[in-house]
Amino acid sequence: MVSVVVLFFILFTVFIFYSINSMTNKLCVQKEIPDERQQKVFRTINILILILLVSSYVEVLYT
Repeated sequence: MVSVVVLFFILFTVFIFYSINSMTNKLCVQKEIPDERQQKVFRTINILILILLVSSYVEVLYT
């Protein structure tokens, strides 16, 4: 049972990161954010998404 949940979350995480990074890239292009700041924007968003995904995984695992 746990392995199915882990597999689901890994696939879900890949999809979420791809989607969010795609939207972040479009935002950076649309708002004309300089290249120097883009790296910081991507890093911040990815860290926040990672925290969200880890917390949801822990909640599902222990509920």
